[in-house]
Parts: sequence; structure tokens; C-alpha cells
Amino acid sequence: MDQTGRDDAPATPDEAPPAPPPPGLLDDLGRLGRAFRKLFGAQLDLLVAELGLARSAVHWILAAALVATVAGVGLGLTMLCLLGWLLAQWFDSWAWALVALALFELAFLLGAILLFRRCMHWMSLPATRGEWNAMMRDALRRPDPQGESRPEDAP
Repeated sequence: MDQTGRDDAPATPDEAPPAPPPPGLLDDLGRLGRAFRKLFGAQLDLLVAELGLARSAVHWILAAALVATVAGVGLGLTMLCLLGWLLAQWFDSWAWALVALALFELAFLLGAILLFRRCMHWMSLPATRGEWNAMMRDALRRPDPQGESRPEDAP
């Protein structure tokens, strides 16, 4: 202890504490990382919270989709029952009403199959090497302007 009454004060003026060594690259990177964490810590916490909400929202979206699917199937079955009952009233026979309902459903099924096959045709590759070579020659001969569509590209 010196005359000032402090324990940490140097005993003589010549006895100064040694200067700290100059910081190195690792110290600078550590301080930069701490500053970055402090600066963007709140934003990172908000991002983590939003991702947690989004993760739970995915479960709710899947549950809502399941409920909507079940409700849609239930509505479809109800409409088919109502249509069957109306056909039974019109034909005065449940047998003819069910036959007409079956034909109605068969027409819808065939329409869906034809639409599916048409979509698959739009997405398919050529069936033979000759078709492929002709398509490649045609594509190489014709310039392809940006942004314009040709009639054969339309669905």
C-alpha cells in the first residue's frame, strides 16, 4: 500500500504496469464475432422464433389439408347420394338410378383418364431415335428468341 491508500497503485512512479501485448488476428476475429453476435443477436432470436412458428404451422397446414380432404370426400359422397335419390325419384326405380349414376361416374372417370393421358403426352419424350433426331435438327435450325412462345409449346 502506498501513500494514496490504494493497493493497486504502483509504489513508485517509475514502476508502471507493462503495456498489453498488441492483439493478434485471432483476438480481432474473436472480438468481431462477439460484436456480430451482440449486434445481430436480437434478429437471430427473432429468426429462430419465426422458424419455430413456421415449423408448427406446417403441422397445422397438413392437419387443415386432411380435414379439407375428408370434408371434400364427404361432400362428394353426399352429392352422389342426392343425385342417386333424385334419379330414383325420376326413374321410379333404384336399379335404374344406380345404373345411371354408375354411367355418370364412368364418364367422369374416362374424362379424367383422357386428361391424364393428354398431360403425359405433353410431358413425354419422343418414342423413337428418328423422332428425337428430327426434333434436334429442327431445334438447331430454328433460332430461339427469348420470351416468345411458339404454338407447339402451348399446352
